[in-house]
Amino acid sequence: MKISAPGHVLVLTSYPPRVCGIATYMQDLVTALNRTFTGPYRYAVCALEDAPIARDYPHEVTHILNTSDPDDHIRLALEVDNDPRIERVWVQHEFGLYNGGQGHYLLQFLDAVNKPIAITFHTVLPKPSAERKEMMCALADRATEVLVLTERSARILQEDYAIDTIKITVIPHGTHPVKWRDKNSMKAKYGLVDRQVLSTFGLLSSNKSIETALDALVAIKERSPNVLYLVLGRTHPEVVRQEGEQYRDQLQNKVETLGLQDHVRFVNHYLELDELLEYLQLTDVYLFTSKDPEQAVSGTFAYAMGCGCPVISTRIPHAAEVLDDGTGVLIDFNSPDQLAHAAIELLVDPDRMDRMGRNALHRMRATAWDNVAIAHARTFAREHQGGAELRYRSPEVTLQHLRRITGPMGVLQFCDISEPDQASGHTVDDNARALIAVCAHASNHGASTHDIALASRYLAYIIHCQQENGRFLNYADVNGAFTPQNDGENLDDSNGRAIWALGVCVAHEDALPPRMVRNAEHALWDSFAWVSELTSPRAIAFSIKGLHAYNSVRKSPRITTLIDRLAERLLSSHKATATEEWNWFEPILTYGNAVLPEAMLLAYTETKRLAYRETAMVSFEFLLGCMFKGDMLRIISNRSWMEPGIQPDLFGEQPIDAAYTVSALALFHDVFGDPEHKRKLHTAFEWFLGRNHLNQVMYNRASGGCYDGLEEHSVNLNQGAESTVCYLLARAIMERSRQRSDKQPVLRTWATAQAPERAQKPGSSFRWNKGERVFVR
Repeated sequence: MKISAPGHVLVLTSYPPRVCGIATYMQDLVTALNRTFTGPYRYAVCALEDAPIARDYPHEVTHILNTSDPDDHIRLALEVDNDPRIERVWVQHEFGLYNGGQGHYLLQFLDAVNKPIAITFHTVLPKPSAERKEMMCALADRATEVLVLTERSARILQEDYAIDTIKITVIPHGTHPVKWRDKNSMKAKYGLVDRQVLSTFGLLSSNKSIETALDALVAIKERSPNVLYLVLGRTHPEVVRQEGEQYRDQLQNKVETLGLQDHVRFVNHYLELDELLEYLQLTDVYLFTSKDPEQAVSGTFAYAMGCGCPVISTRIPHAAEVLDDGTGVLIDFNSPDQLAHAAIELLVDPDRMDRMGRNALHRMRATAWDNVAIAHARTFAREHQGGAELRYRSPEVTLQHLRRITGPMGVLQFCDISEPDQASGHTVDDNARALIAVCAHASNHGASTHDIALASRYLAYIIHCQQENGRFLNYADVNGAFTPQNDGENLDDSNGRAIWALGVCVAHEDALPPRMVRNAEHALWDSFAWVSELTSPRAIAFSIKGLHAYNSVRKSPRITTLIDRLAERLLSSHKATATEEWNWFEPILTYGNAVLPEAMLLAYTETKRLAYRETAMVSFEFLLGCMFKGDMLRIISNRSWMEPGIQPDLFGEQPIDAAYTVSALALFHDVFGDPEHKRKLHTAFEWFLGRNHLNQVMYNRASGGCYDGLEEHSVNLNQGAESTVCYLLARAIMERSRQRSDKQPVLRTWATAQAPERAQKPGSSFRWNKGERVFVR
């Protein structure tokens, strides 16, 4: 199906290099929208100026509007109406941005434009004057959507401005996702070791009331002598234009008067984003001391919370809405005593600070810019004529988090957010999946020395776990010593994953060093003595996948016979359990379900036994019917597995199931060429990108990790090996699928495949002569 070119949303806003809060906000949001989606819209910018000023705007700025010139508003309206690419206009409103004609020039523009209009009100004042209320209502009347950043603003629009609730959508201020870093290491980078750091950032002006924090610091330093207050950022350009550096000079004089020279540091320059986020990540407590009770929103303390900072804030509406006892402290305006008391209580209790910081990070995760972009895109797509399907863009591939969580022995199991948890040790499960993912990445991009180094460690761990009888232990500590956990669990599934990984490693012999391939092949040979004894459906399925990969390069009839024998066992499981209503291999649906029909279809491609193909088809259609609801994948909940006749739990969704579903759908599409499989393939992968019940991205662009789970109201922010590797595997499959998109499927439709049964009967006996490394009939 041909995809039409995206239409444009033209955003009227201030925009960098013009310096103001809305400019920064909109650059972050437009960037997030354009990197998250390929359609139905692209977002272009009309930059607002109050005079004919020449600036070096970035490429997304396609128009400029002089807000002081009424004729320029009419010119822009004509350009918008005559440009068929522009489908919608989106106005960022703050009264200070539209001074021309006291705002009436903007109304003239909106009256002249014959395109749908959305408007975001950044400041909504309660109890407005008659003139302001009239203006706001007139603007809202011309809009199909009215957006605000807080619930309080929405209530004020309803109660004080009588704007229809149906029009109003609340989408919070965005935040930047970050890697979770150790504060001490970040402090060392900036020469702040052994300092307790308070900070404030933003364009400096008297409205920030930094003097409140300085007055409080006198008492704070008596209890915490190593405290340091960082005032981050340059003075607001408008303040400099009107009064120079008068306010900053007053603050510096106050520092000297109060004897705070060793406890205050002004960082008087524009901070690039990376530098700003690092300063926030090393901050122990963030201070927000604005003296404006009507300041609706602050991006500064939203960014601080998004970096894991406990916040002490005056009671502006935004702070009152997002801060609670678990994330920070609210204080009255111009109250240095309250600020000092709150800061001291936190600084003397590091455990409480850490808890608050983690709570703040979790609280703000939903406001990551990609999630805020999804909320805006869904709002506009809903209003698109006839509705519109969001088209998600895949992030660039990076193995940075995988490298970070890989130690000398292999990949570590768990993470504390994105910090590797050394105590969690290693498993064959994770190292096998990691080896498979790196091989897939190397197949798509070529094997770099870094990729080979990773793959070598994962293979080495798998071989380290192989015992004399050819079987594999699973668990080892960070130093590789096997743990008692191996004695208390059935390790068949882990053994199946090992065979899968070893077969995939051999199949990538063109990309990997010959010695690695030989070692993997020898370990695989040593497992053949017992693999036919497997009874666990998933262990069998993993083994079939590995043997099929191995046979893709070795073409051994004996391996085909082994696959046939294993698939016959899966077929027997299906016959024993399946009914008309429950067409499955087991009496419950648990985890990693898609690997079972996938293995059956691989067995069919090896043996051409129609029973395997038919079982693969009917079981996969049953599974897809259980997992696809509406326009999204709904993964079987790990809260309780799915059983016949019982209403299943929702939520508790894990990335492993999304990845295995992607893998199976890709294979079924390759074999049958059914466009419905291709559609579902993209839908399943987009679960990672935000097409899920929370409309939240499961991938952290900053760390390169994948979150561990999707719960009812939140995302599990830990980024362990299983989730990260499964994302990378799914991402590699999608890339390979796109590369194959022009190729013909093996079978044109579900119904046309016909092939004779193989003469070889299932269950033919053979034994493995380990010394000769050959099959003996």
